[in-house]
Amino acid sequence: MRQSTAVVYFAVDPFFPIGGKPEAGLEGFLEELERFGMPVVLVSDRSRMQLDAPRRQLGHAHPFIAERGGGVFLPEDYFHLRVERSVRLGRFVCLPVAEPQPAAAQALDNLSKDTDVTVVTLQALSPRELAQNTGLPSREADLVRQRDFEELFFFAGADEEAIRRFQEEALRRKLVLREAPPLWSLSVGADSGRAAQQLGRLYDRAMHAHAPTVGIEAAGTTGRFMNACDRRVALTRRSAELGFEVAHSGRNVAFQLRSPADWAGLVRLLTLRA
Repeated sequence: MRQSTAVVYFAVDPFFPIGGKPEAGLEGFLEELERFGMPVVLVSDRSRMQLDAPRRQLGHAHPFIAERGGGVFLPEDYFHLRVERSVRLGRFVCLPVAEPQPAAAQALDNLSKDTDVTVVTLQALSPRELAQNTGLPSREADLVRQRDFEELFFFAGADEEAIRRFQEEALRRKLVLREAPPLWSLSVGADSGRAAQQLGRLYDRAMHAHAPTVGIEAAGTTGRFMNACDRRVALTRRSAELGFEVAHSGRNVAFQLRSPADWAGLVRLLTLRA
């Protein structure tokens, strides 16, 4: 692997909706970083299978982090070095961070029974029910429930007190419970921060030096992977979101996206500071 000035970790979901098209300027942004020799690692709440079509559309050939940090996925022979504790999932070498999906399913079942809070998993739904509950076409809805690490579900008639009790018990059991309306997800150990750290060590080994890391996410989101990065960029839509248009504070930067042309400005920011 050739030396890189930086490795970029980019939370892509807000800029490429499920079943939609990438935001104008995004494809050019990734192409320009590729030209500068900056690998872009996509970070997503979506599954490996959900990311297949978007990655192909974006021409993305670098690793990605899926299912809220459930695992790191590496294209075949990406690093040309031995990757310990890896498993094969589809076309990818995977570094698991969370336990496999059956462990999440069992943990959710136990939690539901022990708290007396009824949940309905996506696995239990018919194709028609799945489409109705996700609001997605059948093909995309089916991809949503095909997970490697998480169990997706929704509460069945639970009130706020029951959900609070459920959350507290999940926390006590050190389960990772997240709300993504209208659904919830549960995993045993997913952590995008740990995922980024593991991948960062592979980049360092491959380059025989530390590759500086830059994390990019939409303002107002709280991806744990950002804490593992040397520098962090929050993308805003308007200056009011953070109280400034473009502000620099040590390792933290806010950058305002007002039009597709601003993606080119973000490239300049990253390459000038690399």
